[in-house]
Amino acid sequence: MVRNLVTQLEEAFLSLLLVAMTLLVFAEVVMRFGFNSGIHWAQELTLLMAAWFVLYGASYGVKVGAHIGVDVFVKLLPSKAHRFFTLLAVVLCLIYCGLFLYGSWIYLSKMKMIGIELEDMPVPKWLAMSILVFGFVMLIVRFLQLGWKVITREADGFHFSDEAEESMELAKELQGLESKDQPDPDANNKEGRS
Repeated sequence: MVRNLVTQLEEAFLSLLLVAMTLLVFAEVVMRFGFNSGIHWAQELTLLMAAWFVLYGASYGVKVGAHIGVDVFVKLLPSKAHRFFTLLAVVLCLIYCGLFLYGSWIYLSKMKMIGIELEDMPVPKWLAMSILVFGFVMLIVRFLQLGWKVITREADGFHFSDEAEESMELAKELQGLESKDQPDPDANNKEGRS
């Protein structure tokens, strides 16, 4: 129940960011080209929302297995080797995220110490860019969850989005629809005989 609520909140937050970015860019284009004016802070806010969308969305993608990966070689390995390489990949991802988290923390603490604001809005830069720390913390949490699932055998590895398989399923569905839409040539012969 709580897990579903958290997932719904995450999806709502990401949807809200995407819709807000789209509407803001649309309004900026209409103002600029339709009324020869503009919203001077629109570009900066759009970039910040895009950063939040990407960094938060990356952790959500790990959670639901939406990332694209090449795992042909790993799938050919025996089960124990597959788990080992998955755990190795999780550890490497954790190191990567940890390095970026450390760098982000240093960067944001310096921005807070200096007291710089955004160029077009009176918002402290460290606050607006706090997604750097938050996003990498979320990624670390997701990779730890994935690692635990692999260790406890709840998952056998990363669940990548398999575009090739999805494309083949789509092709089969389309072929099924086309065969239903085309008239049966034997149907005319049967009607003529009766």
